Amino acid sequence: NYQVSIKDPGAFAHGGKYIIQLLYDSIEDLDAALVENLTRIDAGHFAGSEEAFRHWDEDGEVPGRCSKCHSTAGLPTFIKEGVTVSEPLPNGFQCTTCHDSLPEFTRYTVDEVEFPSGAVLSFGEGADSNLCLLCHQGRESKYSVDALLLGLDADTVSALSAKEMLEAISEATEKLDDDTVADTLRFLNIHYFAAGATKFGTEAKGAYEYDGNEYLGLFEHVPSHFACVDCHSTHGLQVKVEECATCHPGVESEEDLANIRITPTDWDGDGDTTEGIAGEIETMREALYDAMQGYATDVVGTGIVYNAARYPYWFTEDEERYGTWTPRLLRAAYNYQYATKDPGAFAHNGKYIIQVLYDALEDMGVDVGGMRSI
Repeated sequence: NYQVSIKDPGAFAHGGKYIIQLLYDSIEDLDAALVENLTRIDAGHFAGSEEAFRHWDEDGEVPGRCSKCHSTAGLPTFIKEGVTVSEPLPNGFQCTTCHDSLPEFTRYTVDEVEFPSGAVLSFGEGADSNLCLLCHQGRESKYSVDALLLGLDADTVSALSAKEMLEAISEATEKLDDDTVADTLRFLNIHYFAAGATKFGTEAKGAYEYDGNEYLGLFEHVPSHFACVDCHSTHGLQVKVEECATCHPGVESEEDLANIRITPTDWDGDGDTTEGIAGEIETMREALYDAMQGYATDVVGTGIVYNAARYPYWFTEDEERYGTWTPRLLRAAYNYQYATKDPGAFAHNGKYIIQVLYDALEDMGVDVGGMRSI
């Protein structure tokens, strides 16, 4: 690899980042300590070698259903035309993905954003963080889950607009029995990093909200750190940790953020009121998984196993795709996945996540007497 980097004198222009990766990996293979202060790939939106951009290499293009957020030109096309089309394979985002004028580096102006639930939300007219909401909103909602629980097949639900889902739900006279396996059911995946939906809570209805219960809405935090770009580097997505430390003592790294808590409420009921709210959420998430496994074995008759790194995430104990869903199990699985796939949920709207996990646990028959949802 050293020779490869030397013998193409124009490598910096032909594929400079590829050469950097080769050299980094070679150095790490010789002595891992030597790469401690080196960087192998671009961060966040420009990490073109990562799965978010490489997933479609064998297909030769990014399909329209994914191109808005996983291609170079998809977002500008959507902002201008309101539609998405197949796009060429990307190598991460480019400046033109979010900037409408390169000399001035102004951003595309978006006043409001429609979420999968049909809710139209905004951080304010023309706010830069509205751009973030276009992609960090998830792909499903409470309403798509409810539509599936009416007995509609998954392909039909996927083809419905949010308005059509709401109409189908409101006009329904019956729905599937909560504890009976239905062939029409399949797992609906919220997708990754639905931070915008989490932030707006019940206004976006990204998580599954149980009928008859009330939920928190937009988490406003503080005025100076209210929207996405207030807390995150827009290019690399890193958290501005030094600004968190201004109000949260003991925060020196991103790992320390998980230790933040404001109130002494013991939401998970484990007696520990010193752990961060992230720990409260994790305990409840683990309890939900345990409840799901017990329910799947005892009620459904088919054990269930979760694998966060492998689609479609839920499997039988024989590692086959899980297909024996009841409405109750599906609702719980949806919220478990939701709480898992937004790793910053504890900061984006932690109490909202606690509410949906608490209600999922209660629906699964878990004794939540020692827990709190508010």
